[in-house]
Amino acid sequence: MITSLVTFFSQGLLSLPWWQILLTTLLLTHVTIVSVTVYLHRCQAHRALELHPVAGHFFRFWLWMTTGMLTGTWAAIHRKHHARCETDEDPHSPQIRGIWTVLLGGAELYRAEAKNEETLRKFGHGTPNDWMERNVYSKYPNLGISLLMVIDVALFGVVGVSVWAVQMMWIPFWAGGVVNGVGHFIGYRNFSSPDASTNVVPLGILIGGEEFHNNHHTYATSARFSSKWFEFDIGWMYICILSSLGLAKVKKVAPTPHLVKSKTVLDDDTVQAVLRNRYEVMARYSRSAERAHRQELSRMRHIGLCERFLLKRAVKKWLDGACGGAYNHRRQQRLAEMFDGSQTLRIYLDLHDGLLAIWERSNGSREQLRSQLQEWCRRAEHSGINPLREFSECLRQYA
Repeated sequence: MITSLVTFFSQGLLSLPWWQILLTTLLLTHVTIVSVTVYLHRCQAHRALELHPVAGHFFRFWLWMTTGMLTGTWAAIHRKHHARCETDEDPHSPQIRGIWTVLLGGAELYRAEAKNEETLRKFGHGTPNDWMERNVYSKYPNLGISLLMVIDVALFGVVGVSVWAVQMMWIPFWAGGVVNGVGHFIGYRNFSSPDASTNVVPLGILIGGEEFHNNHHTYATSARFSSKWFEFDIGWMYICILSSLGLAKVKKVAPTPHLVKSKTVLDDDTVQAVLRNRYEVMARYSRSAERAHRQELSRMRHIGLCERFLLKRAVKKWLDGACGGAYNHRRQQRLAEMFDGSQTLRIYLDLHDGLLAIWERSNGSREQLRSQLQEWCRRAEHSGINPLREFSECLRQYA
């Protein structure tokens, strides 16, 4: 009897070797990540898809057991993050609070904001408020994670405590720290979204596709986070599987540009298509400007390595939508001189600002917007720069 009890507490009901316990732990944490990205993030916070009640209840129950997070609270905090991004009111911006504060203390920032009644009242609308939510999940938020520890110990023995600890740390570190911290601090950007969001890596597997944070901030209501051909969003793969089983219905994805090669007239349809795909348009323009910038740097042999680095960084910030205010006055003067020393670069940056001005006035009448875009195309085509002329001709093909 005693031997059986010792065996039970040391090995649990499953008596798995260490490597199977490790794989099982990774599988369980992956289900939690999928629950966060598919259910909490894409479905509840942004309404990018609808889930069948069976799938929705499974995800909700799983998150109650593995994280103790409430749907309404999580959705409210995340919506506030989008509405107040990179400001003092952003619950977890590394640009405001510092990268290490968010990376290592993301869970604490979440818990602090969860106590803000105004946040929950203003941003938590439309989330589940049924009997289970009121009488089980909200009323006993710690019961689920306590039950999970009992189950882990029963299945894996004493090592089940470690399995449970990994499950408890998984979301606070990866979602609360890496996505909210690294995803607004370092990485690559496909689009010039009006914030510091970045894509962490081109393979969205470990964190369910949340790695594509810049793509997401650009098209917040899209159910698909990947944008380029080399990006893989495993969360989108699961959504497609659920859709094929009748357990999910996609409501919105990012727009795909539709170009008509024979189209040469800039009409109202062109204006609407360009506005709808403005982030893709700006990304295409930025790539053209970066190529021109590299060519100009090879021509400008009179500037030193330090000034080359400064110019390259300044152009990138400009194209990303960031201001040059981080530089001191003397450096700003030197940048202005270098820009003036390159007519091509100056034209590119002026036209870049001209496009941004059109987006800012996108609530104008169709006639005004068409006139502004026509004037922009005229300037580009008469600039004497072939890539700009080709870009202008491409704009006219949007439909």
